[in-house]
Amino acid sequence: MIRNSTMRRRRPLSSVAVAAALMGTLVLAGCTSPEAPSTAPPSASVAPEASPSPSAPEAPAAPALQPEGTAADNLPFFTTVVQQVWTGPEPVSSRAYVDALTAAGFAREAMQVTPDTSTVGNPAESLQFSVRWGEKECLVGQVGPSTGEPVTTVMSQLAEGRCLVGETLPIDW
Repeated sequence: MIRNSTMRRRRPLSSVAVAAALMGTLVLAGCTSPEAPSTAPPSASVAPEASPSPSAPEAPAAPALQPEGTAADNLPFFTTVVQQVWTGPEPVSSRAYVDALTAAGFAREAMQVTPDTSTVGNPAESLQFSVRWGEKECLVGQVGPSTGEPVTTVMSQLAEGRCLVGETLPIDW
């Protein structure tokens, strides 16, 4: 019986020793310099960096209004305009979104926007705005304290070419 208990003790100790040795190796591996030694002979010269070739890919262009494109084609630009208003001085102003979208080239007569105040005059928890695109689609945005970050999407038009459900403001300014 003594023999068995001695053997039992040795196994865990040997397992601990192996684990410690592996941990030591891993720790030491983590302490090595991130730069690997050069395999080139010491007398080799370093070639100068090549300048970018004319065919190198350029950074993607900023989104722009595509009047002949689809609603999906224009969603990135719509989103950019919405983000700019959201980070500006009037992030929950119906008029600010309509004015910014109009200035960006979207058709004011194709827009709808919900009020930025509640029926009792409190600031709206959320407001929506839209741009009718073509005969079947709408670019729709939603912002406000209850929304968190702005949300933009493409949705199908409703009856009579509307994009939003419920009360909307007349855009007469």
